[in-house]
Amino acid sequence: MIQITELRKSFGSQVAVDGVSFQLLKGETFGLLGPNGAGKTTTINMIVGILQPDSGEIGFAEGLNPRVAAVRRAIGVAPQSLALYTELTAQENLQFFARLYGMRGAQLKERVQWSLEFAGLTDRKRDRVKTFSGGMQRRLNLAAAIVHDPRVIFMDEPTVGVDPQSRNHIFDAIEDLKRQGRTIIYTTHYMEEAQRLCDRVAIMDHGKILDLDSVDALIDRHGGRSVVKADLQRLPADIQSLPAPLDGLSLRFETERPLEEIAKLSSGGVAFQTLELTEPDLETVFLTLTGRSLRD
Repeated sequence: MIQITELRKSFGSQVAVDGVSFQLLKGETFGLLGPNGAGKTTTINMIVGILQPDSGEIGFAEGLNPRVAAVRRAIGVAPQSLALYTELTAQENLQFFARLYGMRGAQLKERVQWSLEFAGLTDRKRDRVKTFSGGMQRRLNLAAAIVHDPRVIFMDEPTVGVDPQSRNHIFDAIEDLKRQGRTIIYTTHYMEEAQRLCDRVAIMDHGKILDLDSVDALIDRHGGRSVVKADLQRLPADIQSLPAPLDGLSLRFETERPLEEIAKLSSGGVAFQTLELTEPDLETVFLTLTGRSLRD
């Protein structure tokens, strides 16, 4: 649906996006992941036409070129910075954005009502946005991006600073949009969100895409082995048969087949006091690719 080829953007001497390429497929949820400052938002802003790339190509299928005003209705953007009028009510905000897309009459009323329900704000529709919590504002921000029923939706860090209930509501709403066949590009630095929501993810840092694939494929490629930690009830008869040296009665080892190894130890007479299994996940992949040191 959208083909991104060698996209580049600099701000003075700062290279924000450095040769980014990927394809967004129709009906998928595509995660663009990276630390703060990785270039995710700049990439999105170029795709939707807010920024002009220094070089590279953005190809759209089905005439979805956001630089042409007549087709902007097919695209929705929920920016990281809230795009709401806080002196207006939730309903007035949605009416305003719907009218920008030419909605009037019964269609406008129907879409505003749908969007209020989508955001879980029907009972607060006449309250001014400045009275809303951060989570409520974030949900309304997302609803305003899709009030015109777009086919492609860009969500830039849609859960930043929200409470657990609002985060879960947003997750459910995104999954509902996916079931409706919407194409979603989702930027975040929260790995558990991407692992739950995305069909494919691209991990980005320093303006470059480090790898791109399904979550399972990335974990297989970069996740490493599972880690088993155990405290034994007593010393086993055959210490040499253990997969790693003991530290007192504590055992720690890495393996690609953790359940098989645990079953083998148990059948060999090893008695566990405690047992902890840590399997690789998308966060493991992320840290492997981007590094574990703290960066600001």
